[in-house]
Amino acid sequence: MNQITTKDLLDAGAHFGHKTSKWHPNFKPYIITKKNGIHIIDMKKTSDSIYKIGKEIGNIVKEGGHILFVGTKKQAKDPVQQAADKCGMFYVVDRWLGGTLTNYSTIKKSIKRLLLLEKESSPIYANLTKKEMASLQRERIKLGDLHRGLKDMKHLPSAIFFVDGVHERIAIKEAKTLGIKVFGIIDSNTDPTQIEYPIPANDDSIKTINLIVNYISDIIIESLGGSVEVEPTLNSKEDSQEASVKSDLDESNVSNIKKDQGNELNEVLDKSVDIVNNKEEGK
Repeated sequence: MNQITTKDLLDAGAHFGHKTSKWHPNFKPYIITKKNGIHIIDMKKTSDSIYKIGKEIGNIVKEGGHILFVGTKKQAKDPVQQAADKCGMFYVVDRWLGGTLTNYSTIKKSIKRLLLLEKESSPIYANLTKKEMASLQRERIKLGDLHRGLKDMKHLPSAIFFVDGVHERIAIKEAKTLGIKVFGIIDSNTDPTQIEYPIPANDDSIKTINLIVNYISDIIIESLGGSVEVEPTLNSKEDSQEASVKSDLDESNVSNIKKDQGNELNEVLDKSVDIVNNKEEGK
């Protein structure tokens, strides 16, 4: 399986944080500079975090543990569900119900009700009027949307992997209360000290979310003994360019980042600042 490179992250726009006015001070160690009022996240630290978290999640799965993916914001729903389905893990993408973890016994009763409603031969459908039948169908659809990624989860997960620490703060709080390990993608408006295993990155970019959650999904598949398709390796020229970008991002002196990181990074920055501004205005 290919590792995520700094170039992959840059191409996905993972380096863009929020506007400087919306940052969390504790996120400072992950910020390399700012451009046009927007914080730029250090992709070297992001890459290191992804590698570290991948190993940790792999160990959990090898020991028989399960991962619950959580991504209820618009940008995260499809990537999170697809990644979870691919590796056979559980997910929540529609709405996090308070008590999903801390009051799981009640959630299990709701899932049991859903499974009963999904059986066309279920006795609850016998001798019902059209109005009563329509009411049960609405209940089935509602429960199906809420629990579709949890129907087969018999026990609490060993860990959760979320997208956006602010948006999923309730899920994070419940997991921490129960001692469940917490992994996830956090942006510059989030306090990383509250997350056990944070990945600093743009949590509003669909490309970034897709890149990272699919990497985690592939880790899980390999840890379960499966195999994933490996993309062709970069040629020597691309390898050289990638190494140059990594080296530039490692520089401690970021006052001249525009000169140090070369034209490639600046082109990405210039093209994407408008996108980040638009994302902020839409919030």
